[in-house]
Amino acid sequence: MAEADKTKASDLFIQCLEQEGVEYIFGVPGEENLDLLDSLSRSGKIKLVLTRHEQGAGFMAATYGRHTGKTGVCLSTLGPGATNLVTAAAYATLGGMPILMITGQKPIKKSKQGRFQILDVVSMMQPITKYAHQMASSDNIPSRLREAFRIAEEEKPGATHIELPEDVADERTDSRPIARSTVRRPTADMKSIVQAVEALEKARRPLLVIGAGANRKMTSKMLKEFVEKTGIPFVTTQLGKGVIDEQHPKFLGCAALSAGDFVHRAIEDSDCIFNIGHDVIEKPPFFMHNDGSRDDRVVVHVSTKTAEVDPVYFPQIEVIGDIANAIWQIKEAVTPSPQWDSSAMLRYRQAEMEHTAKLAADERFPIFPPHLVQQVRDTLPDDAIVCLDNGVYKIWFARGYCARKPNTVLLDNALATMGAGLPSAMASAMVYPDRKVFAICGDGGFMMNSQELETAVRLGLNLTVLILNDSAYGMIRWKQANMGFKDFGLTYGNPDFVQYAQSYGASGYRVESAAHLQELLAHCRDTPGVHLIDCPVDYSENDRILNTEIKDLSRAL
Repeated sequence: MAEADKTKASDLFIQCLEQEGVEYIFGVPGEENLDLLDSLSRSGKIKLVLTRHEQGAGFMAATYGRHTGKTGVCLSTLGPGATNLVTAAAYATLGGMPILMITGQKPIKKSKQGRFQILDVVSMMQPITKYAHQMASSDNIPSRLREAFRIAEEEKPGATHIELPEDVADERTDSRPIARSTVRRPTADMKSIVQAVEALEKARRPLLVIGAGANRKMTSKMLKEFVEKTGIPFVTTQLGKGVIDEQHPKFLGCAALSAGDFVHRAIEDSDCIFNIGHDVIEKPPFFMHNDGSRDDRVVVHVSTKTAEVDPVYFPQIEVIGDIANAIWQIKEAVTPSPQWDSSAMLRYRQAEMEHTAKLAADERFPIFPPHLVQQVRDTLPDDAIVCLDNGVYKIWFARGYCARKPNTVLLDNALATMGAGLPSAMASAMVYPDRKVFAICGDGGFMMNSQELETAVRLGLNLTVLILNDSAYGMIRWKQANMGFKDFGLTYGNPDFVQYAQSYGASGYRVESAAHLQELLAHCRDTPGVHLIDCPVDYSENDRILNTEIKDLSRAL
């Protein structure tokens, strides 16, 4: 084929992304991406979302992946642009969110710039991604991109990385995009289903623990049908929150604290635990003992992958395959037993709800966190999306916010990084423009990517940022107090957040009382545009309630 009839490599790259169904590329381009940027400018299918920091772009791509199950794509230049994607890569890989990071690089065949800005980005990305590859030939673009998407999306989803050097992007090639394959996940072996059903039918106090891996399409529907047929109660980890409607009468709570909460007492009461979609990135909400102290409890591991054995986790039965299908198979085979008794577990849940209700009714100012959680829940519709940044308020939301649908509480209990709340809300507002979206951020986490307010305003998004303001890194300060150390090194000053929001063209508000908070939440919910609410919070009782009161009350039951 004559050189003139061949396709430019950067054009082919974009054609391959189009073939994969990519809608957005989030990022900050640099000099080394200009061929790709030029090719992207001619795409009728993919929009560039220009962000103010690569980290924000990566968090947006990951959240897009979390909501859709499709690979979110982000872009940076070489060197400092690529290093800024590292946190987002870790966020996606630990959190099970499919993304592809595309980074630029100087020409690799001959370069006149010495080592200026050049890092070994592929080696840097390898430990925190599922796949990292440098494009050395334009002919391989279709196969390498198809592979990157395949690996990003297969269980467990995560980050992949392609480096596209300048000279490769400018090559000519006669390669063509490769079509996506149709793939079905393997189903669990029938004998393992029989073992699981036998364990369940023999049990007296069975329980479901719903983890991160169960937070996928179809699993929610099958689990709900399973609970409806069997009446077996369920708890969730933080990343399993919302998989089944938490208003369900058999919901026993979310494992927000590591131990000693009402929900942990309910788990201790069970004699057969179905651990569904367990992921070792989350602290286990129960421990198995290998010292003969509790050998009567059967643990059934239901997941796409076999269990990683740990000193506190070594399940006796494993059901491996597509989770939704495995739950369906077990549901069809099991006969609910008259000896099943969840009355004690449900009493623990009742005690927790009574305790939380008292806290939530406290209308002090600055605002008391449990009251704030209840106000947000009361304000928002069932399908609203709440995107939590990282801070101590995350525990209050995990315990007290009633999630009605999957992926309506985006809680990062994997990397647990600060700075993701706002970008995560932005991607949510793009994927679901008709739903209400709130970012809940501490002042510390918000300031880590606050510049993306400009991006949100420019994109014309509808979202609200609720800043819980305590002028400190409050989570660490809480731990510091709990460990008996003096209060040191964790407080700072903040900008005027109302003026800060206004300077970007957003609307800014400051909470002046509990009643005022209620008014502001309703106003922001009902008014289009980007809103920021500066809400002073009272964290003074975090330590007493979370570390002492809850543990004492649950122990006494």
